[in-house]
Amino acid sequence: MKLAYWMYAAPAHIGTLRVATSFKNVHAIMHAPIGDDYFNVMRSMLSRERDFTPVTTSVVDRHVLSRGSQEKVVDNITRKDAEEHPDLIVLTPTCTSSILQEDLANFVQRAALEAKADVLLADVNHYRFNEMQAADRTLQQIVQFYIEKGRKKGDLVTQKTEKPSVNIIGISTLAFHNNHDCTELKKLMGELGITVNAIIPEGATVSELKSLPQAWFNLAPYRELGPMTTDYLAAEFGMPCVDITPMGVVETARCIRKIQTILNAGGADVNYEDFINEQTIHVSQAAWFSRSIDCQNLTGKKAVVYGDATHAAAITKILTREMGIHVVWAGTFCKPDEEWFRKEVEGYCDEVIISDDHGLIGDRIAQSEPSAIFGTQMERHVGKRLNIPTGVISAPIHVQNFPIGYKPFLGYEGTNQVVDLIYNSFTLGMEDHLLEIFGGHDTKEVITKGISADSDLGWNKEAQAELNKVPGFVRGKVKRNTEKFARDRGQDIITLEVMYAAKEAVGA
Repeated sequence: MKLAYWMYAAPAHIGTLRVATSFKNVHAIMHAPIGDDYFNVMRSMLSRERDFTPVTTSVVDRHVLSRGSQEKVVDNITRKDAEEHPDLIVLTPTCTSSILQEDLANFVQRAALEAKADVLLADVNHYRFNEMQAADRTLQQIVQFYIEKGRKKGDLVTQKTEKPSVNIIGISTLAFHNNHDCTELKKLMGELGITVNAIIPEGATVSELKSLPQAWFNLAPYRELGPMTTDYLAAEFGMPCVDITPMGVVETARCIRKIQTILNAGGADVNYEDFINEQTIHVSQAAWFSRSIDCQNLTGKKAVVYGDATHAAAITKILTREMGIHVVWAGTFCKPDEEWFRKEVEGYCDEVIISDDHGLIGDRIAQSEPSAIFGTQMERHVGKRLNIPTGVISAPIHVQNFPIGYKPFLGYEGTNQVVDLIYNSFTLGMEDHLLEIFGGHDTKEVITKGISADSDLGWNKEAQAELNKVPGFVRGKVKRNTEKFARDRGQDIITLEVMYAAKEAVGA
């Protein structure tokens, strides 16, 4: 556990709460001190949920510290059971309350004797797991709990549906464009003649979980949520899984072809090649756009990509393979997926960076001098400081990345949205330049701080005034080149003479 003012992945309890609150009629009890209870506000504000977030905090206070919290936790569980009548109550500590080392499993057993709802402890190591790992593990635990319950009651149905069907696994609240992706995936499955058996956890009830084995296969489009559940279902019922993210023209076709192989192996007789060709030519505009003069103007431009493993890998391949853009480096903060990520982006970028250090990522962006950044909300802030246009392609994200309009990243409509994001991210840099030529900016104040604290250099008034005259779309590059020149020569203050010397050194 470390203290940080920015983390790409939240603490483990946020992942558990995301999964619990994605289900219908499931209530979460968070065993935590005041200060750890920000999930309710975050969910209602960011994802614009209409309903009240079904999370109650069992507050750890001085009374709990003096006499223990068993009575309080059990009382909160039974009280919410009586008030809300949920199907399931999930108890989770936070990293702070985990320090108390209380026997929460015993609390759950006590409460289960009195509650009508099922009661489950999210068994997650809060010192080792982050938000995404905890979400993946919590979903698997809930699924396993109800599969085993169905077996004991004798109402678990394992016979496959008559027609091809699928479980879509990994759609959750507070995830990047998940609600739009889900709509697109349902539409895609319908066009392929595949019935959606279940979608979990978002919008599902826990009673639906016993029907999961009836599907012909599982579709898990995200690395961050779903793999543990699909692995469990594969081990228990031999269910095949399609884990290819259908993002971009090439990967969407590859995903559909793998579905075709699974269905035909199960006794169906389908051929989706005509469908793939029709969608690629007439529904997706990405293939056409990649050959247009607009996209050709982007050929060879430099970009960097950073985000969760799923989106960073997919965008890297789209930029390089489908749009001819040079990806200088691609990175992810999902360290457990390092091996998978490296394999996915191999050959599509010059370098791979696996790190959750936002300072290091900011400095690498500054050193790379890309024409555009594709990253998280944090990289958008970095881009603003460096005057480099940025497209947000991954969580962590801001409210503006929970669009009300329809903007999927997956499927054939998703290819159009991704192309728009990529193209507009590059062209905005020139738009800023035109605004400066014709007027429109309120200020030309230069930000003289570097990305990391150890890169700060002083600029005198004359040098700052000269830097202000440089067009905005190259000003950041001029500033960083000048600072590098000065630092290499041990100079702390940048003057006009230093600027001119730096200019001569690069032959400008």
